[in-house]
Amino acid sequence: MTSVPTPIPSRTQYVLQEIKRRILTGRLTPGQALVETELAAQFGVSKTPVREALKTLAGTGLVRMSQYKGVTVRMVDADMAREVYDVRLLLEPEALRRAVRRGASLDAARSALTRADRAADTAERSLANREFHRALYLPCGNPLLGRMLDEVRDQAALVSAVAWAADPSWDREAGEHQEILRLALAGDADGAARALHAHIASFVERAFPAAEHEPGQAQEEDGQA
Repeated sequence: MTSVPTPIPSRTQYVLQEIKRRILTGRLTPGQALVETELAAQFGVSKTPVREALKTLAGTGLVRMSQYKGVTVRMVDADMAREVYDVRLLLEPEALRRAVRRGASLDAARSALTRADRAADTAERSLANREFHRALYLPCGNPLLGRMLDEVRDQAALVSAVAWAADPSWDREAGEHQEILRLALAGDADGAARALHAHIASFVERAFPAAEHEPGQAQEEDGQA
């Protein structure tokens, strides 16, 4: 049985983070049922913090709640991937462009890449990669834009987890990350944005060939990712 910290308010947060970690590292797979009593027993808590954690995860799009099927990990298909990655294609390159143009520090992005390179397992590497992307868009100067991207962050990570389980592409993505950061550190805002756009688009197209990004492709052509 997993030990749980106290006080009680922290229990919900603990359960929330642990369930999320298991989903995003593939221990809990898309479509898998999440039973309150079973999770409560695993974490050594009552059903209340589990129920609250599942409600929060439903709000972020990682789980689905159904009157008939109960709570399950969200399924990932081409349509779901297209929805999530279309949002990223529309917003994330522009956020990076703005961050570079305003001379924001990208030290956190550099540190995240170092952690990803030194990661001992896929879970640690996945977390570092997520932090890298967040470190690129967060200093864009528009808090609302950052929050909008944060809202799809977990769903994007779920898509990535499913794709990596089927076809690991860590090395290719690591090289693309390095090039994005190189352009950003050189002050090439448009070049960094284009590289990020291509990186996001190519990933989902490789993983889910049916998911075509028509709006994103049009934007890439006119340089307004």
